[in-house]
Amino acid sequence: MLEDAIFNKVTINYIEFNVRDIEKTKTFYTHLGWSFTDYSKDYCEFDSGSLKGGFTQNDDITTQGGALIILYTAQLEQTLEIIKLAGGRIIKNIFDFPGGRRFHFTDPDGYELAIWSDH
Repeated sequence: MLEDAIFNKVTINYIEFNVRDIEKTKTFYTHLGWSFTDYSKDYCEFDSGSLKGGFTQNDDITTQGGALIILYTAQLEQTLEIIKLAGGRIIKNIFDFPGGRRFHFTDPDGYELAIWSDH
C-alpha cells in the first residue's frame, strides 16, 4: 500500500512550453540571453543560465500559456506506481526520449506533470 511505499526524492527538474513557432520563440528568448540546443524541428532545449527546459512546437495550441512541469526521479517505475496509489491518473505511459524516459500524469486537481529518469 501507499503507506508502505519507500519514497525517493522527486524534484522539479525541467519545464517545457508548447509553442506555435520554435524559431520565433527562440528569437524572442535570445534577447534575454538564453541559449538553445535543437533536437528536432519540433523540439529544442533552452538554457536560461539557471534553469533548463524545452520548447515543443504544437500547431494545435488552443489556449495561451501553460507550462509542463517535469519532475526527476531515480526510480521511474516505482514512482509511477506511487503516483497511481496516491490517486494520480497516468495519461502517457513511460516512453523513451533523447536522454532518458518519462511518463505524464494528472494530480487530483487535474494538473498535468511529467516525471523523467535518466535510467
